[in-house]
Amino acid sequence: MADSAPESRRSRRRKRSRRHNPDGTMTLVEHIYEFRRRLGWALLALVIGGIFGFVWFQTRLGPVESLGQLMNGPYCGIPANRLLPGTIGPDGTCRLLQTAPFEGIMIQLKVGLAAGAVLTSPFWLYQLWAFIAPGLYSKERKYALIFVGFASVLFAAGAVLAYLLVPHAFKALMSFGGDFFTTALTADKYISFVLSLLVIFGVSFELPLLVVMLNLVGVVKYAQLKKWRRGIVFLLFVFAAFATPGSDPFSMLGLAGALTVLFEVAIQIARINDKRRERRRQEEGWDEVPDDEAAPFDYTPSTIDEPAPEAAGKTSTDDIT
Repeated sequence: MADSAPESRRSRRRKRSRRHNPDGTMTLVEHIYEFRRRLGWALLALVIGGIFGFVWFQTRLGPVESLGQLMNGPYCGIPANRLLPGTIGPDGTCRLLQTAPFEGIMIQLKVGLAAGAVLTSPFWLYQLWAFIAPGLYSKERKYALIFVGFASVLFAAGAVLAYLLVPHAFKALMSFGGDFFTTALTADKYISFVLSLLVIFGVSFELPLLVVMLNLVGVVKYAQLKKWRRGIVFLLFVFAAFATPGSDPFSMLGLAGALTVLFEVAIQIARINDKRRERRRQEEGWDEVPDDEAAPFDYTPSTIDEPAPEAAGKTSTDDIT
């Protein structure tokens, strides 16, 4: 029994190895075990990232501000005369309003988990990719890997843009009412607003990438995108108006403007891809074949007993016996 366990683990590793198992074939039970293993590593990465974010919330990392200071930065950008008295501490730092006994630690935990998920995203995204990749062809794996890489970069770019726009959004929102109001945001509502804005901007930046991938697989053509350009721009502004949690013009215009630029880039990528595809079709001559003639394919069917090309030249065990 002692020898069977290491042998079983060794056989499972060979099943996951691309060199020993190029087709990625597994039984249903082996797929379940593989999913459990990948999910365990992904959750472990999220837990480690959450612990790091929880500690980073109150700790400065060299030249990098603490996570709490980074989150409070937009709030501290509000003029001091508009903040609740006592919000500015003796050391000059501004503080959020805590209204529940455990609100502070829950916010620190939530922000830490969000930051840890972003920082460890390459690792847990790789676990997801490693589970899906064996069932894809080499061309599909290439497209999927490119999609995941660009999706991570675009999500981070959207979150950074949202963080840069938050101070301007707060200044615009707090300017209404003149001197009749004092700003006293609770920590929970403020952090939820900032996190939702970061997530919305990050997810919205994935839409142009989706258009590019649809064009690569032939679902959407450049001619259609060119025809729909004005309608797409209008829908982007409508989407930005409904998607941004604040009703300020800075967030809406910032999201709509960035998405318009990204969609224009996606349209130009579709134009280049369609031109290359059309050039390849002309070189192959498929469009010149008349409708009443059969395409020049090899219609000779292969028999069931015919060995596979990679198996040709190999002697089967039945022939030896």
